[in-house]
Amino acid sequence: MTTRYRVEYALKTHRRDQFIEWIKGLLAVPFVLYSQPTGVPGDDASVAVMAEEAHRRYAEIMRDVEMMIDDHIVRQRQNQSQGQDTGIPSHLTPLPSKLGMLVPTAGPFFTRLPLEAAFKYQDRKRYMSSRRYVAPSFNDVRLILNSAQTMAVTGGALQLATFDGDVTLYDDGESLEPSSPVIPRLLDLLRKNIKIGIVTAAGYTTADQYYGRLHGLLDAVATSPDLDEAQKQSLVIMGGEANYLFAYEPSSPHRLAPVPRTEWLTPEMASWSEAEITALLDVAESALRDCVRTMHLPATIVRKDRAVGIIPSEPGLRIARESLEETVLVVQRILELSHLGYFPQPNLPGAGRLGGGGAGRKGIPFCAFNGGRDVFVDIGDKSWGVAVCQQWFGRQGVAIRGENTLHVGDQFLSAGSNDFKARSVGTTAWIASPAETVELLDELADLMQKKLS
Repeated sequence: MTTRYRVEYALKTHRRDQFIEWIKGLLAVPFVLYSQPTGVPGDDASVAVMAEEAHRRYAEIMRDVEMMIDDHIVRQRQNQSQGQDTGIPSHLTPLPSKLGMLVPTAGPFFTRLPLEAAFKYQDRKRYMSSRRYVAPSFNDVRLILNSAQTMAVTGGALQLATFDGDVTLYDDGESLEPSSPVIPRLLDLLRKNIKIGIVTAAGYTTADQYYGRLHGLLDAVATSPDLDEAQKQSLVIMGGEANYLFAYEPSSPHRLAPVPRTEWLTPEMASWSEAEITALLDVAESALRDCVRTMHLPATIVRKDRAVGIIPSEPGLRIARESLEETVLVVQRILELSHLGYFPQPNLPGAGRLGGGGAGRKGIPFCAFNGGRDVFVDIGDKSWGVAVCQQWFGRQGVAIRGENTLHVGDQFLSAGSNDFKARSVGTTAWIASPAETVELLDELADLMQKKLS
């Protein structure tokens, strides 16, 4: 049973998506006005009338939001154009959209979203309009947005699909086994000449460790009789958010080969100095040690070349979810203040200022996230990881565009969620389990087949 504490905790700002909550609030009005919570057996006629009217009003609201997004996209493009012409950052340019004023955290949008059609599709599956006691929920809206996004990227627009690992392709802490139903769906994307990037927070430095987590997919690609070599080469693994790239390699015993950083770093990433990276990780390590000490966490510090984090000090131990999220928020805030130069860096080997000239002026980008059992701070974030995939699979030096990219993940909340940043470089779909990923890919395949025919 949901306790009052869990309800109140879920309402905290860092645990909410403002855009989804706003749409949910709009849909609550017709639910209150048109629902018929009588509960009288055999009252099918009144329920049918109620469902029809509620469906009409829900659809009208989704169409209105759809039009507001269209206006937001127009304003967004105008502001970007003005920013390029005048040298003024795009977020400082005038003419905010109505949606931008109502939901300041919304955007950017890379495609228009056919929300009315998506609502009607989901209503046929979830029968939201027929409910008398439960208003359209967060998950209802999330799935409507997913359907709208898949509708928008089909018809030849989709060129690259990127996926998170844990909870997206396989259960948390598990591996992608040969029996997984997601594997034939991924192979189908490759057959359609859609590139695939698995962008995971797992920061392994060797191919054998990624093979251990993804062997079901890698072996299926290697043995598939109906994939040509170019299609098999359309699979990459980006590990540690944006730090280790592995390309498919049939001659390797682990089906993967590491790609040297010099071959895939974007120009912006190439400007990050090792001194700045070390300094950021030093600050993060110091903040993590403070959290372990002050909250008496049963945790051990783990330092890697591009990440630092805490893991349970003994196998089987679980750190409380609230403690993990507190750690994420504390470390994130300390790193943000360090970037702004509010306090000096700790006196650790290799420490230095996070600022500097050029690209270092804003500091090195990082991602502090709650992995469910641990907390890690990685250099870069998934926006950079997806951007690398876009560049790697681009043609003639031109990266795949955001409107031709779909990132699928389970962590899109604004704090401590490592898929959140991917929204800035491509379209996204927010799922809650590997089973939902399968449903999403089936929906995508069905839409692509219908538009093809």
